[in-house]
Amino acid sequence: MILLIDSGNSRLKVGWLHMSPTAGKPGDAKSPSINGVASAATPAAREPAAVAFDNLDPHALGDWLGTLTHKPALALGVNVAGGERGAGIHDALARHGCPVHWITSRAQLLHLKNGYTQPTQLGADRLVSLLGVRSRLTPNHPPFVLASFGTATTIDTVGPDDIFIGGLIFPGPALMRSSLARGTANLPLAEGSVTDFPVDTHQAIASGIAAAQAGAVVRQWLAACHHYGQPADLYVAGGGWPEVQQETERLLAQTGNATGSTPTPHYLDRPVLDGLALLASEPDPQSL
Repeated sequence: MILLIDSGNSRLKVGWLHMSPTAGKPGDAKSPSINGVASAATPAAREPAAVAFDNLDPHALGDWLGTLTHKPALALGVNVAGGERGAGIHDALARHGCPVHWITSRAQLLHLKNGYTQPTQLGADRLVSLLGVRSRLTPNHPPFVLASFGTATTIDTVGPDDIFIGGLIFPGPALMRSSLARGTANLPLAEGSVTDFPVDTHQAIASGIAAAQAGAVVRQWLAACHHYGQPADLYVAGGGWPEVQQETERLLAQTGNATGSTPTPHYLDRPVLDGLALLASEPDPQSL
């Protein structure tokens, strides 16, 4: 059993995969090893649904690990929640005899190339999530855009050549709302409907947030289509997606009417864990 760990700013998501028994012997070149134990290169089973914890709760992961009947041999993860939180996760796993290997950003991860000027500055969760999208596609895939709506919203683009060419970072829907309530004297923590012409403060804030998020998605999708000279696929993820889904789909439909190509957002429940699962199925994931 290999744990897959996505340590984000607000939530800790955990998945896993069970490796198939291998016909090879330990040490056989065809029989990859995890902690010296032979395993298969192909995962037999993924988690039916990810387990999520509040990433500020230092005990949640350890408590959950104590309930497992099958103890994990290795954890593979990404951590963007800071060194202190990463150390806490390491310690919780160590108490259950499970080492953790953190994936970091670099110029190339498997077949995915990182186009950042300084590749290590790209959040590892972004690179791994793009790898998770790519794992679903055929070799001759169109360009694609991935919009992830979390504490921050990120919108990233990958071309048919498997090169990540760049992306946006800006506050996610919840952070936009809370920053307005925190940073201004007279604006509430709004809960309103989204409309073209808001007539009260709650509507105005909710509509402004949705418009900003949706507008950024359309901007990047159009930029990708123009850059590659062909329609780009669009994938979305993250807990903030339901809040902006209706406005995003409405704006994309309007854009499609004008351009002749209407993109359909494909929701992905856990692209970071999908990318980690692909890495975990490599012969020696701890070398990545």
